[in-house]
Amino acid sequence: MARRQMHLVAFLKTGPTFHHHGAWRHPEAPLHDMLRPERYEHIGRVLEEGFFEDLSGVYDTYKGNYEAILGRGGQINLLDPLMVLPYIARATTCLGLGITLSTSFYHPFHLARMLASLDHLSGGRVAWNVVTSASDMEARNFGMDAIPDRGTRYDRAEESVEACMALWDTWEDDALLLDKASGAFADPARVHYADYAGKHVATRGPLPTPRCPQGHPVIMQAGSSPRGRAFAARFAEVIFTFQHQKSDMQAFRAEMHERMREAGRDPADCVILPALDTIIGESEAMAVEKRDYLDSLVDSELALAITSCHIGIDLSGFPLDEPLQVLARDQTVSGALDILMQATHASGGLTLRQAAQRYGTSVMAPQFVGTAASVADRMQDLFEAGACDGFILTPTTFPGNFEQVSRALVPELQRRGVFRAAYTGRTLRENLRT
Repeated sequence: MARRQMHLVAFLKTGPTFHHHGAWRHPEAPLHDMLRPERYEHIGRVLEEGFFEDLSGVYDTYKGNYEAILGRGGQINLLDPLMVLPYIARATTCLGLGITLSTSFYHPFHLARMLASLDHLSGGRVAWNVVTSASDMEARNFGMDAIPDRGTRYDRAEESVEACMALWDTWEDDALLLDKASGAFADPARVHYADYAGKHVATRGPLPTPRCPQGHPVIMQAGSSPRGRAFAARFAEVIFTFQHQKSDMQAFRAEMHERMREAGRDPADCVILPALDTIIGESEAMAVEKRDYLDSLVDSELALAITSCHIGIDLSGFPLDEPLQVLARDQTVSGALDILMQATHASGGLTLRQAAQRYGTSVMAPQFVGTAASVADRMQDLFEAGACDGFILTPTTFPGNFEQVSRALVPELQRRGVFRAAYTGRTLRENLRT
């Protein structure tokens, strides 16, 4: 029996900041090419599996404006990932290409046609990270007063995926004939209406785009609420998750496998990938020194702004130098501050300012700091302990961190026999299942 293989996915954004909010200031982080296709073609060649996370707007929770986020280089997507992916597809041959698109703002017909087109252009390598979005800021950019409640958003998301599936199935596999001698371009009898009608979305079809190489793109999902987990159990083939401890990862994976079985699905058809940050040095001490230098680059005002956006509360009006435990007694903000305390491991009495600063150094995901061998040790342990099927790697310095992963960490994992030496499948879905 073939040995189980780890999957690695690269987390990408079309802007200066990923998880570590100081990394764009690093001397080795190029900025001149952020709006150029060559930047993304290069990282595609370096990675040869990645997906683009997107946000439909600019965060403005902190102080009610986007001054800190925009002025100090926070999490911004300067380019539309839909425009960037074709460049990466053109520069690569095997790389899986994922993109985040919201069911709250895009109609299923638009989603189905865009994604089917990308799947054709890439030769069957596209994944759709299905999100419902969660901020009023994004909703207002699409003419809405506020984002709908979670239940409504997930109801629409389920209908949107169902509608897309119906549209992707409007063309049968052999409907495109291309017979010059007879003049038969396509067989109309093998193309059908979708006629999907739900409570929130409806579409008639057929899709103008023929059936794509994968039948439909790989479905990714990152929701962790009970409703999000139910959605993932029904649709997801890749689950993007955040846990810090091995036991939490194991519990999450076991729960999702049980949910999938209850939904009538084989858990083997879905890979579960927690986020992970790596800082790799030639020695343990050099890796720690790299981390410390990166952490010193985090701007305190930006850290407060990013933290405000992520927990949904403007922290500018709070006493920044009081312990989080004191602030958490305020019932109006206790839930959000509890999340911040857990994320920053603030059991030692961190102040709000200190917690935000730590949050800005990538506490959203576990951070493995060390040599390629010691980082591989920890990854292999989690993988073989059934905590995950691989990892979503989020970079610190870009593209240098991914270059180091490709040159040092991946060969170490390959040497141990836990990461593939070559792509064996024709499509992204085939490679995920091998």
